[in-house]
Amino acid sequence: KKRFKIKKLPLIDLVDLGLSIKGLSVPLQNTSFAISAFFSLLFSKADIIYSRDEFSLFLLSFFKKNLVFELHTFTESKKLYKMILFKFLFRRVKKIVVITKGLQGLLENQLGVSQDKIVVSADAVDLKQFVISKTRKECRDQLGLPLDKNIILYTGHLFGWKGVNRLVESSSYLADNDLIVIVGGMEHDQKKLNKFISEKNLRNILIVGYKPPKDIPVYLKAADILVLPNSGKNKISEHYTSPMKMFEYMAANKPIVASDIPSIKEVLNSDNAVLVAPDDSSALADGIKNILSNEELAEKVSQNAYTTVQDYTWDKRAKKVLNFIS
Repeated sequence: KKRFKIKKLPLIDLVDLGLSIKGLSVPLQNTSFAISAFFSLLFSKADIIYSRDEFSLFLLSFFKKNLVFELHTFTESKKLYKMILFKFLFRRVKKIVVITKGLQGLLENQLGVSQDKIVVSADAVDLKQFVISKTRKECRDQLGLPLDKNIILYTGHLFGWKGVNRLVESSSYLADNDLIVIVGGMEHDQKKLNKFISEKNLRNILIVGYKPPKDIPVYLKAADILVLPNSGKNKISEHYTSPMKMFEYMAANKPIVASDIPSIKEVLNSDNAVLVAPDDSSALADGIKNILSNEELAEKVSQNAYTTVQDYTWDKRAKKVLNFIS
């Protein structure tokens, strides 16, 4: 309710200037921002400096002790300088917030971070945004979606580890009245996915592209099933991600079919979702068909997921993190 001010800091962004130097653009952007943040915060009297940017915190850690680092992923790179940077940073910051137990285990067991310095706090959702008075039919009318199809919906990015290729492949095992709808993705990722669909001669797939966040609850309400097909072949997906779409799916009170991988199973289980083998389009299709053919199962997992997600709100997350820091 009380808005905070946003202060923009200068940085060198070659892409924004219409330039791009492979291997240099991102490091230059990150480093120049870290330097800006360092000088902006060096004489700050803030109680806590909270960030997800390791470069900024690394520079500040030589002069500040009130730093909290929130970590969402970790690339287990063989590059020595990265390991040295992170190990130094983990020692210097006051607290570390991670979004999965997988990240917690990595920090404790492989990088020697003490348990009392870490809190696991998954991503979350604003439940109020997903309370919609419109019926499923009204939502479909608004979005121009067919009324005579079973809509299997995915929202979010189309990166390889998100498993969207396996989702579109599952269409070959589904019935003609089953429609896979994909909402989201950057333009070049949409083109790659469309090419994949064409090459595989897949059908009954609708890619609607990026939609503003305010439209997502309407799309979820319009669906019959929501799908989270993350890959089990990528460590980010398998151990480190806490997908915001998962909590939005749960808040939408719809049945979820999800990959049976550790990161997802920190929240979902056989009581509140249908879990299927990852990276297997046939298994994914079986999970979808299981829900479509079993109304009692669909109702059970939907309601249980909705009950579970009551503990995963942004307000509760903020209180948990603040209590841990203080």
